[in-house]
Amino acid sequence: MMEKTNGLSLDFIIHPGETIKEAIEDRDISQEELAIRTGFSPKHVSEVINGKKGISPSFAKSLEYALGISTSFWINLQGIYDQEILEYEEQENISKDEIEIVKKLKDLIEYAQQLGIIDKNENYIAQVMELRKMCNVNKLTYINNLENSQIAYRKSKTIDSDFFVLYVWMRICEIMADKIEIKNQYNEEKLKKNILKIKKCMFLNVDDAIVKLKSIFASCGIAFQVVKNFHGAPVQGFIKKNKDKIILTMTIRQSYADVFWFTLFHELGHLLNGDITTKQYVDFENCKSDRENKADEFAKNALINQNDYDKFIKKQNITEEEIIKFANEQNIAPFIVVGRIQKEENNYKLFNNLKTRYKWKY
Repeated sequence: MMEKTNGLSLDFIIHPGETIKEAIEDRDISQEELAIRTGFSPKHVSEVINGKKGISPSFAKSLEYALGISTSFWINLQGIYDQEILEYEEQENISKDEIEIVKKLKDLIEYAQQLGIIDKNENYIAQVMELRKMCNVNKLTYINNLENSQIAYRKSKTIDSDFFVLYVWMRICEIMADKIEIKNQYNEEKLKKNILKIKKCMFLNVDDAIVKLKSIFASCGIAFQVVKNFHGAPVQGFIKKNKDKIILTMTIRQSYADVFWFTLFHELGHLLNGDITTKQYVDFENCKSDRENKADEFAKNALINQNDYDKFIKKQNITEEEIIKFANEQNIAPFIVVGRIQKEENNYKLFNNLKTRYKWKY
């Protein structure tokens, strides 16, 4: 027998018939007399009192007249009993497979609890039922059946992912995004016009930058958020189209600021390049494709003018002062220029003191 969520057992689930029995005993009424007073057969009264039948609305009404106890009391009592029986049967039907899924999702469950999405509970049975509600499935094992039908995403065959982890992670993203108030519908032209404002956010400390970014994106009809990533869901971005808004989620992959900002503009590239042809798009880490290459090109060009960069990089013995001056001319932080140089030179020690590392609170 598996552990119960709250010690729920058939021994502790009281059928409403027990309460009827106590009520007639207090009034010194027999079952036969109750049958006469209610107009129901002695057999029916006996079956209700002995827990073989429930209290119907009509019988509840007759009990109000016969015993002076309101109809609503009996209906509510029957409802409580039915709910407890349903929960008991639900607990008994939880499979070992669902328990194993919960164990595998331990870190995600803790994260969802921290965010207030599900109640804090270390009991596996309770966690199964919480996740069923969160994931909108009658059994957690059904999640795997959604991979090729409802959930659309693109990844390389070489990407190591676990669909249970990915699905639960996406549900967390969706639930958190639903809490973001978006008054405007998605407006692509407005997003393009706000690119410079978005770039200016990199001069703020990271917490203030996220707040400002959320505000800018919200004005364009985009619910923007930054969430943790998890082993089994190697995702750098998640974009979903809702009826009147876009959900844009980024994961915290690294602490380097240049990685964060390049990834953000990479995701904007997917959005503005028209890559979101399905309901949602999951952008996996290290995934190679024409779409990914085009999103990279968008990010590079949006952050730094390509012609200007070509002229700048031709200089001999580039100094830190020159990097700072060039970054100011491009309206970007110096760490963006350094990140570009390091990647192209394949030397991640170059000008490292100009790079910024973020301390995430997520």
